[in-house]
Amino acid sequence: MKSNSTSSTQKRVQHITVGHFYANHAEKLGLRLEGSSRGLNRLIREPTINRPGLALSGFFSYFAVKRIQVMGSAELSYLKSLAPATARERIRALFTRNMPCLVVARNAPVPTVILDAAAEFETPVLRTNMITMKFINAATILLETDFAPSTTEHGSMVSILGVGTLIRGASGIGKSECVLGLIERGYSLVSDDITRFRSVEGAELLGMSDSLSRYHMEVRGIGIINIASIFGAGAVTPQKRLDFVVTLKDWHEVEDVDRIGLDRETYEILGIKVPHVTLPVRTGRDIARLVEVAALDQKLKDMGENSAQEFNQKLLHMISERRGG
Repeated sequence: MKSNSTSSTQKRVQHITVGHFYANHAEKLGLRLEGSSRGLNRLIREPTINRPGLALSGFFSYFAVKRIQVMGSAELSYLKSLAPATARERIRALFTRNMPCLVVARNAPVPTVILDAAAEFETPVLRTNMITMKFINAATILLETDFAPSTTEHGSMVSILGVGTLIRGASGIGKSECVLGLIERGYSLVSDDITRFRSVEGAELLGMSDSLSRYHMEVRGIGIINIASIFGAGAVTPQKRLDFVVTLKDWHEVEDVDRIGLDRETYEILGIKVPHVTLPVRTGRDIARLVEVAALDQKLKDMGENSAQEFNQKLLHMISERRGG
């Protein structure tokens, strides 16, 4: 099995801002900003959540200051049980640690003592309608994605009947024409020309475009086109798992063409190997159709059906029978 490796540089995310977290996940997590928007540039440095129960009791020896802090019914009830002066002192001690932000769960009213401290120390306070544990679980998953190693690849990505396919090749080889042909067949565009990948738990790759070029394509001779406007909303997909890589090469540059398909190749991105094929390109070949067939054949292989191996086994069986006869 041959392996090709990406030449892109891996980038591990060290932190994200509270503003990034809020802008990207507010809808999914039922978040809304309480009080001032100051402090949205604060950094979240760890992809997990902390409940500051011990901190409210005055114990800060192991306080996870780099994480998002979440208060649920238990923390709010405890805070309410304290004398007003003590509650104010404990909350101020919490906010002086320069935590990224505070989230109040269960859509509970945010106590004035918290809003006052948040304004004083310019710390964002968010409120969610989710119960505490559901918020923690959902937010942790989203943060893991935000902090996952990422890289970029030169190539366009298309979803072909659920098969996330990255189409690579030299400039001018015909990637855009191939992608347009696939979109006309009813498949959806993920990204054009540059695809960003994130490693999800080191097991799979999630491909997407950047926010500026999302839903757009550059076609030589035409310019920038909006795929969603021309072909409809179903012709675009915001992100997709990468299942298959196709490299387009000029016919004369491909030395050995695998005519049976037994020699399986892989392409490596962020340490994850993905099935890969090289398709020779020359005038008259319907490259979009070939990429479509290759992706559907890969889908069959993922389901345990390998046409090349089946053919090879039949051929060997036929040869064995003739020799025996």
